[in-house]
Amino acid sequence: MIMKFVFVFVLIISVFSPAESACGKSSDRVLVARAFSSVVGFNLSEFIASEPNCSVSEIRISSRNLTGAISWKFLRNLTRLRTLDLSNNSLKGYVPAWVWFNSSLVEINLSRNYLGGAIGVPESSKPVFAAHRRSAVRKINVSFNRFKNLGILYNLQNLTSLDLSHNDLKILPFWFSNMTKLESLSISGCNISGNLKPISKIKSLRSLDVSDNHLNGNFPADFPPLSGLKFLNISFNNFTGHLDRENLQKFSHSAFIHAGHFNSHKSIPSPIKKSAPKSKPKSKILIIAAVIASSVFLVIIIAASICVYMKRKQRRKKNKWLISKPIQLPFKLEKSGPFAFETESGASWVADIKEPTSAPVVMFEKPLLNLSFKDLIAATSHFGKESLLAEGRCGPVYRAVLPGELHVAIKVLEHARHLSHEGATAMFEDLSRFKHPNLLPISGFCIAGKEKLVLYEFMANGDLHRWLHELPAGPRNVEDWSTDTWELQNGGGSIITSPEKIEWHTRHRIAVGIARGLAYLHHGQSKPAVHGHLVPSNILLAEDFEPRIADFGLSPDRVDSSSAESDVYNFGVVLVELLTGQPGTAEIVKWVRRLVKEGRGGDAIDSRLQLADDSVSEMVECLRVGYLCTAEAAAKRPTMQQVLGLLKDIHPTATEV
Repeated sequence: MIMKFVFVFVLIISVFSPAESACGKSSDRVLVARAFSSVVGFNLSEFIASEPNCSVSEIRISSRNLTGAISWKFLRNLTRLRTLDLSNNSLKGYVPAWVWFNSSLVEINLSRNYLGGAIGVPESSKPVFAAHRRSAVRKINVSFNRFKNLGILYNLQNLTSLDLSHNDLKILPFWFSNMTKLESLSISGCNISGNLKPISKIKSLRSLDVSDNHLNGNFPADFPPLSGLKFLNISFNNFTGHLDRENLQKFSHSAFIHAGHFNSHKSIPSPIKKSAPKSKPKSKILIIAAVIASSVFLVIIIAASICVYMKRKQRRKKNKWLISKPIQLPFKLEKSGPFAFETESGASWVADIKEPTSAPVVMFEKPLLNLSFKDLIAATSHFGKESLLAEGRCGPVYRAVLPGELHVAIKVLEHARHLSHEGATAMFEDLSRFKHPNLLPISGFCIAGKEKLVLYEFMANGDLHRWLHELPAGPRNVEDWSTDTWELQNGGGSIITSPEKIEWHTRHRIAVGIARGLAYLHHGQSKPAVHGHLVPSNILLAEDFEPRIADFGLSPDRVDSSSAESDVYNFGVVLVELLTGQPGTAEIVKWVRRLVKEGRGGDAIDSRLQLADDSVSEMVECLRVGYLCTAEAAAKRPTMQQVLGLLKDIHPTATEV
C-alpha cells in the first residue's frame, strides 16, 4: 500500500514538473501580471485565454478602460514579445526608452492614452543606444497622448510607419532623415514650429500629414518628393511657395486649407476655357451687367455689415460686460442642435439647444470675455475624448484653452440637470463668493439646455490621488532607462525624480492646506458649508503643491451643519492616505487605527518618505490626528478648527495663510 502511494506521488510530480519549469514563477505570464499589477481593469484570466502558451508574443488589450501606470521593467524581460497594443485606454506615466529600441518588438500602439514625457532618449544618452543592435520596430503609434518632446529615436532603420499626432512636441528634430524606410508619417496637431527640412530627405514616404501646426518653409522645395506621395495634408500651417493644379488634383483642396501663402495664379491654369471673339456690342452689355451686379453685391455687403453692427450694439447694451469676441478656431459644427457628446465609458450627454451661441459662458474673474457654448465646443475639439481628463462622480471633466490663453477644466454636472436655469445660476453665483487660497472656486459656468457646465482653473500637477499613486517616485539612475519613473531635468543636466513626493514636509503642508480649506467652509461663513465628498481626487495641487479643494457645494444639500462631522471623517481618511501611501479603504483605516492604538504608528508610515531628525515622531503625531478624525462616534471627532490647530502644532513652521 505504501509503495503504491509513493508510485502515484512520483507520477504526479513527473507530470507537473515540466509545466512548472516552463511556466513557473518566471514565466512570461507572471511578468505580464506584475507589469499590470497597478493597472485598474486589467484581467489576467482574459489575457491568458488569448495567450495559451508560456511565452508571450502579443499583448493586445485595446479599449479595455484600463487606468493607472504600467511597471515597464517587467515587460522588458519578454524576449519574444512582437506586438504591444495598449491603445484607447486611460494609462498614465512615462514610457522608458528601451521600449522604442527593443530587439523583438515589431509593432507598438500606445495611442489614445494619457502617457507623457519624452519619446526616445536625450542626446547625452545616444552613445548608450548606439552600441545596441538595431531595433526590429516597424510601426509606432503614440497619437493622442501627452508627450512633451522628442529625444532621439536611434537605430530605427526598419521603421515604416510613425504616428506622433496630437501630442505637444513643439520642435522637429534632425534625426528624421535617418529613417530611410519610413513610408507613413503623421505629426498632425503637435504644436510644432520651424522648418520641414528634416523630413525633406525621406524619399521613401508615401503618406505625410503635417497639418495643424506652426510649420513654415517653401512648398514644395522643403518637402519630400511629391511624386512618391499618395497622401499629403499640410493644412493650417504657414508655408509659402507655388501650388499648381496637378498637386491640387492629386491631393485635393482640403490638403491645403489655410496652409499659408501660395503664388498659385501663375501655375494654376484657369478652368474657364477661352471663348471665341465676340462682337463689341455684346462686350459692352456684359460690362454693364457686371457693373450692376457688383453694385448690388456691394449694397448687400454694406447692409449686412450694418445689421451685424446694430445687433452687436444691442448686445452690449443688454450685457455691458460682453465687449470682446474671441477668435474662433476652425472646427466642424452642425448647423443646429441638439448637440450630443459621448465619453470614453460610453455615457453621453446632450445640450438641447438649437444654436451654440445662444448659451453664454459667464466668467466671474474675467467678465469682459464674450464666450458661448460654441467656444467650449471649439476649445475641446467638440468635447472629444482627447480632451477628456476624467469621468468623476459629478460627471465628465474636459481640458481646454480658451481665447486669451485661459487654461481651464470644464466639468459637466450630471446630477444638476433637474435644476432650473434660475436655481443653477443662483447656486453658481453663491459658490463664486467662496474665496480662500485652499479652495478651488468655479471660474465660470454655462447653462446649455438642461446641462450645467462649470469652469475651473486648470491645475497642472493634477489631483492628490494621481500624485500619490500614479506618478512613481525615487532616485533615478541615469544609466538605467528601464525604470519607469517620473523624471525631471535640473540645471546641472542630471535627472532627478519628483522629490516633493518623498519629502515629509511637503505632505504635511498639503495636510495643513486641506485642513485650512475645510475649516473655512465649516467655520468661515455665517452658515456652515459642507463638502460632502472629500477624497484625494477632489484635491488639486498647484505648481507649488499648495492644495486646493474642488467640487465643494455642487450638490443641493451643500449647506448642512449636521453633516460637518462626515467631512472630518473623510479628512482623517485622506490624512491616513497621505501618511501611509496606501489607498484610504476601510481596511487600511482600520489597520492604521489599530497600530496607533497599540503605539506602533511608525509601522504604517510610507516607506518612500525620507526619514530624518524628528520627522518620524511628527508623522506618528499626524497619524494620531487621523485616528481622532476617524472615530466611529461622530460626537467624538474634533472640529476642523481643532484639527488645523493640532496639525500646525506638529510642525510650527507651517504658518497661517
